[in-house]
Amino acid sequence: MEAKKTIQVKIVNRSGNALPSYATPASAGMDLRANIQEPVILKARGRIIVPTGLFIELPVGFEAQIRPRSGLAAKNGITVLNSPGTIDADYRGEIKIILVNLSDEDFCIRNGDRIAQMVVARHECVEWIPTENLSDSERGDGGFGHTGKQ
Repeated sequence: MEAKKTIQVKIVNRSGNALPSYATPASAGMDLRANIQEPVILKARGRIIVPTGLFIELPVGFEAQIRPRSGLAAKNGITVLNSPGTIDADYRGEIKIILVNLSDEDFCIRNGDRIAQMVVARHECVEWIPTENLSDSERGDGGFGHTGKQ
C-alpha cells in the first residue's frame, strides 16, 4: 500500500481525550470525541451541539469536513445535521458537532464518546467566468433521477 501524503496542522486539545487519529492505515476520517462534563441525553427527534475541546489551524487551501460515523447512524439514527460541516482554514474556534437523533429513542452521550469523524481535504478556489452559454455534455440538463432506478 502506498504511503499517504501528510500535512502538518496545529491543534490545541483542551478535552483530556486523545488527539483525533486514523483507525486504519487507509482511513480517510479521524474520529472526534465528545468533551462534556457529564452525560447528556439527545432526545428522540432532537438535536444538540456537542463540544470536542479541539481547536485547529488548517493551512490555507485546506478544509476539515465533519461527517457522521456510519455505526452511530446505522445502529442508533444519530447523524451530523449539517453534513458535511465545513471548518475553514481561518476558523480558530472550538470544533463543535451538531448532532441529530432521527430515531424514536433517546440517546445518551458521554465524555469521550466518538460522535463524528473529520476529514481534512485540499480544496480549490473558483474564479467565475461569466458567459451566455455552456458547452454540451452527454448528460445535458438531466437532474434528479435522470438515470432511472437501476
